[in-house]
Amino acid sequence: MEGRLPYDDFPVVFLPPYESPPAWVPPHERVYHPDYNNELTQFLPRTVVLKKPPGAQVRLRDPAAALSGSLFTSVIPDSDAHRAGLQEGDQVLSVNDVDFQDIEHSKAVEILKTAREITMRVRYFPYNYQRQKERTVH
Repeated sequence: MEGRLPYDDFPVVFLPPYESPPAWVPPHERVYHPDYNNELTQFLPRTVVLKKPPGAQVRLRDPAAALSGSLFTSVIPDSDAHRAGLQEGDQVLSVNDVDFQDIEHSKAVEILKTAREITMRVRYFPYNYQRQKERTVH
């Protein structure tokens, strides 16, 4: 094996040339460059507080149907939930200090149904979200 490179046994792959390759931007300039999205705070967990009037509903997707836990599959525009900061694709981490990542759907529904004030820890979790939504939401 002496003299051989460890990847000699793998096939050679030729990539097509770029028609118009993107311009190279030095790393120290990428923070300010419009082609680079450096804003990752949208993916950090955040707290959302909702006060539910009597009769109001909060719908949550069945975590058994998702690979990534309980997700909001829709948030009505201009609703209290929307104004509080919930968005489609938010993963519910906890509600009123109850861990929602491995909770039974019936227990999650009961907590959301009975609570008048809901304090949620959520994070935007777009990974594979659209495919999961298409499989389970009709």
